[in-house]
Amino acid sequence: MKKLLMSCAAASVLCFMVAIASAADKSATVNGYVSDSMCGAKGANASHAACMAKCLGKGAKAVIVTDSDQKVVNVDNPDVLKGHEGHHVAVTGQMTGDSMHVDSVKML
Repeated sequence: MKKLLMSCAAASVLCFMVAIASAADKSATVNGYVSDSMCGAKGANASHAACMAKCLGKGAKAVIVTDSDQKVVNVDNPDVLKGHEGHHVAVTGQMTGDSMHVDSVKML
């Protein structure tokens, strides 16, 4: 009985470690422009900052438009992008589907 209990405990620890490792694999760095959800990929340029400010005032959310395929990535914590309107950036964070929780922002 003791051996069975120890085997179950070891299997549980192993499963927990695999789950932790899987969660860590979702970290990603994305290069792109900071735009807004109204303009999306059309706003993926440095001259979009003034338009983006207006759109944010109307309720739009800050997004990242990727350099590679012009995909719009929603940002869970858009406050981290304040001051980067229209900037070309590298953002690092946790990807969940088509959205990202940004941990850091670096100008390119």
